[in-house]
Amino acid sequence: MKTAVVTDSTAYIPHDILQKYDIHMVPLNVIFGDESYREEVDITAEQFYEEVKNHDKLPTTSQPSIGQLAEKYEELSKDFDAVISIHLSSGISGTYQGSVTAGSMAENIKVYSFDTEVSCMVQGFYVIEAAKMALDGRSPDDIMERLNEMKQTSDAYFMVDDLSHLQRGGRLSGAQALIGSLLQIKPLLTFEDKVIVPSEKIRTRKKAMKRIEEILQNAQTGEPMQAVVIHANREQEAKDWVAELQPHFSNVEFSISYFGPVIGTHIGEGAMGLGWAKRY
Repeated sequence: MKTAVVTDSTAYIPHDILQKYDIHMVPLNVIFGDESYREEVDITAEQFYEEVKNHDKLPTTSQPSIGQLAEKYEELSKDFDAVISIHLSSGISGTYQGSVTAGSMAENIKVYSFDTEVSCMVQGFYVIEAAKMALDGRSPDDIMERLNEMKQTSDAYFMVDDLSHLQRGGRLSGAQALIGSLLQIKPLLTFEDKVIVPSEKIRTRKKAMKRIEEILQNAQTGEPMQAVVIHANREQEAKDWVAELQPHFSNVEFSISYFGPVIGTHIGEGAMGLGWAKRY
């Protein structure tokens, strides 16, 4: 059985990796006024953060239509028997549910939709693992079992400079208590039950990053891990953080990624995150 792997653009997987593992990507959209851009296709992360500075109003975002997803599955049915379709958390986007609906409409291919309950390159970890297994000829059931197993070791924490983006977009649960009198606080945010929630309140950016490092340390089991530093237009800071982390985690393979246009719309420039999962 030949299995294709599909994801959405919010995994922010480098294009060379998409090609290497034959991963198919369906983009979400970021909208400035009347102009709509497909992220990772029409607009890069760097272009996006520049564009935000040139507009008074924040952009909006939209998910792929059910029709777009159905069209992608139909196209893949010419060469594949099944699709593993892996998406950002259903608690912050309807993309996963769109995949389920589009999959139920597909007549010539079996679609297995997977909710990562997270986003960005941690979502990408699931995608790349699924793609490697698909290229090895593993069955869709085996791949789905591995993805569910990965959830037991996967986690992500991040901080933002300005919570108003998340609050305005309705992506942050329980944010009200952290806004107003606590403006100097840098709350740590994480995914819980598929939505973004405040985890801890920390006074400074540096202390917040140190606390995330401690959480990663506590997550260690001695097994090989993969971790990614994710930045919102702060590449040098991300490189510095990786250089600082590496000596303390000999069993962790670190990489750097970014918050692209769609996620960047909701968290704002300057955000930093760290995510991880078991490495197979």
